[in-house]
Amino acid sequence: MPNTEQSLIDSKRDVFVLIVAIFIAGLCSIVYELLIGTVSAYFLGDTVKQFSIIIGLYMAAMGLGAYLSRLLKGDLIPFFIKMEIALGLIGGVSVPVLYACYSLKPEAYPVLMPLIVLLIGVLIGLEIPLLARILEKYYVLKINISTVLSVDYVGALVATIIFPFLLLPFLGTFRSSLVFGVINMGIGFIMLWRFADSVNRKRRRGYHVYSLVSVCLLLVLLFSAQPLISFWSQSLYEDKVIFQKRTAYQQLVVTKYRDDLRFFIDGNLQFSSKDEYRYHEALVRIPMAVAPRTVNILVLGGGDGLAVREILKYKPAAFVTVVDLDPEVVALARRNPLMRELNAASLDHPNVMIIHADAYKFLESAESLYDVILADLPDPNNLSLARLYSREFFNLVFSRLTRNGVFATQSTSPYYANKAFWCIYETIQASRFEHVVPYHVFVPSFGDWGFVVAGKDRFNHAALDIPVPTQFLGGNASGRCFRFEKDVALREQPPHTSTLDDPRVLHYYLESWREWR
Repeated sequence: MPNTEQSLIDSKRDVFVLIVAIFIAGLCSIVYELLIGTVSAYFLGDTVKQFSIIIGLYMAAMGLGAYLSRLLKGDLIPFFIKMEIALGLIGGVSVPVLYACYSLKPEAYPVLMPLIVLLIGVLIGLEIPLLARILEKYYVLKINISTVLSVDYVGALVATIIFPFLLLPFLGTFRSSLVFGVINMGIGFIMLWRFADSVNRKRRRGYHVYSLVSVCLLLVLLFSAQPLISFWSQSLYEDKVIFQKRTAYQQLVVTKYRDDLRFFIDGNLQFSSKDEYRYHEALVRIPMAVAPRTVNILVLGGGDGLAVREILKYKPAAFVTVVDLDPEVVALARRNPLMRELNAASLDHPNVMIIHADAYKFLESAESLYDVILADLPDPNNLSLARLYSREFFNLVFSRLTRNGVFATQSTSPYYANKAFWCIYETIQASRFEHVVPYHVFVPSFGDWGFVVAGKDRFNHAALDIPVPTQFLGGNASGRCFRFEKDVALREQPPHTSTLDDPRVLHYYLESWREWR
């Protein structure tokens, strides 16, 4: 084969390897950013704040890296190989290191996390300018820049698609970072193989040792992921962790100590089997007592089956529709023997229909009308949840109720999150409901906990008739629910209402819990 033809083939292969390197660089850069943002939002809360800080730091660090790339001279391929192996190692261990930090020394997390973001960002910022300069040998500047940027952006697009649909559901954050660390190192390996002539033999041997040790470290962590995650989870919870799973939406954990079963979502306690009856009786019994008709009932959230258990105690049994976003919560409630015993297998009752959907989207498209709608949803601690406490959401609820329908929602703590609680009350007041009444009960695991019940028509809550056996409500307990002591009562200056455009409930909630933490 003539030398010119062989040279052309080699050039095409070189370009192909460089294009692959650019694609993987774009892919890994976004994955690292999303992983650190997700982990930080999980540990520290306030998703918007965490992602805003991380994106800002990341972009600034990438700009710094791009600027520093001008200082590099000579043959750039050896430096690029070394940098990719370092980036794969640092990016790969970033999430395990953050897990360990939060577990062993949580006060150091807000310092360590930005340092990792800055370091990864600088290395990623170096990538594209270096690859563009390496490609100068094959393309004119105009084609070179457009090729590099377009392939990098495609890699970023692929990352944003696979992250929520593949990485989080199937690998989780811990394993994903390790896997992509190995993939990132793959760029270095490919470059080292393809451009071996650009690296002298002594350096090449050093790179092989360096990369082999790094890959071995990542693989050891990857194959040890389950025990490491279990150890980390156990360190965060007082009781023994008997179940944990990262779903497409959240982290589920179940703990047990003697006869106390506890369920956590993203580290937040959802119930304790010792006193959950107080919460669920308050959520279910009071709206059921004031509703003129209780035949067709909608539960938003409630995938643990405990609210449904209380509803099914009424005879004849109502028809219950449960709308819960996460199928894994329902699967846990149905299959775990301890959860199933606690909820009395309520989700398998023939009168119960399960729909996996976002509550807001479900109400937008629903055609059925319901006598009672219960919102057993998590607290408004992020934007996605805050919209389920907005005026627009409550108006949607109103539109799905029958003529005399009743709605009730859990509304966080009037003691620990006073402004958030009264914001929810004021927001429902500002919606289309005719009659809105706040109430609260003491749940030992949570403290003072609040609810709001609202009706299309006025109702009498002064004397409640609860026709089914209870462990908590009844007699004077029902009347006390509607009385608020001075330190938790509505202030003279009520909070602003919450809307989709201005989610005040989120700001009030985060402000309140920051003070207590």
